[in-house]
Order: sequence, then structure tokens, then C-alpha cells
Amino acid sequence: MSHGFTRIYTDHDHSNRVDLLVMSSLPLGLKHSALTEKIIGVFYDVYNELGHGFLESTYAEALIVALQESGLGTAREVPVPVWFRGKKVGQYYADLIVEGVVLLELKAARTLESAHEAQLLHYLRATDVEVGLLLNFGLRPQFRRLLFDNERKKILENPCESVAKVSS
Repeated sequence: MSHGFTRIYTDHDHSNRVDLLVMSSLPLGLKHSALTEKIIGVFYDVYNELGHGFLESTYAEALIVALQESGLGTAREVPVPVWFRGKKVGQYYADLIVEGVVLLELKAARTLESAHEAQLLHYLRATDVEVGLLLNFGLRPQFRRLLFDNERKKILENPCESVAKVSS
């Protein structure tokens, strides 16, 4: 009977297979992979200690404490201006930026939805930060790692400093 899983025999070399189900760590070559792996580990530490049910702001404060204890620099509620034809037309606030290169969007929702991913992508598009983590402190911990390369961004020169530089 098949359950849609692929059996992995550990006594055989499967390094050339694409359908491996288990990954011990993030693949090499991803932007800021060591940093995002560390952040995700801290996220799980916070979730395991606090569980679910608190407000997003509580998780943000706990995450800041844990990230700083891990030796990582953080900035909270970083303004993200939105520009249109050279004029500022709006402003959002990124929950956290870690080490000036990874933007964190925190949620305390039942489950992650596509609207949450869209929100993070908009924040990445409006900044020169390329890597974002969507962290959900819901019924079960969830995360998404999103990337928006600066070369693909279609933002005109903003008349203000970069969000990443401001937060460093």
C-alpha cells in the first residue's frame, strides 16, 4: 500500500536523488542561509517556551530577547516607506530586521495564509532587504522563507536611506 512517501534507505548513496523527504539543514547557496537557520532555531525555542495564545507583540519582545542573547542585532518596528513616482504614498512597519539583512514578519494566527506571504513580499519589494522570514506562533509553529532579489525589484531610487542601513 502506498501512502505517497518515498522510502529512503540509509545504507545507499542517494545524493543524486531529488525526491528526498528529509533535510537536516538549509541547502548551501541560499542567501543568508546560516543566519536564517539560526533565526528559525531561535523562533522554535521561543515557541517551545511560550506556546501559542499570546499576542504578536508578546512574541516580538520574546524573540528580540532570544535573538539578542544569541548575539544577533535586531531592530523592531522599522518604518518601510512606499514610493510611487518619486513621492512617498504610504508607510508600513516591519516587525523586525535582523543583522540588517533578514526581515521578519511575525504572526499569531491559526495558520499562515497567502495574504501573509504577500505582505512580506511587499515589504521586501519596498526595501533593499532580500530575505524575509514569515514566523507564525499559531496552534503549531510555522515559517516561510521568502526571497526577493534586488535585481528583480522595480523600485525607483528612493530619496531616503535604505531601511536595512537605518536598522543596522
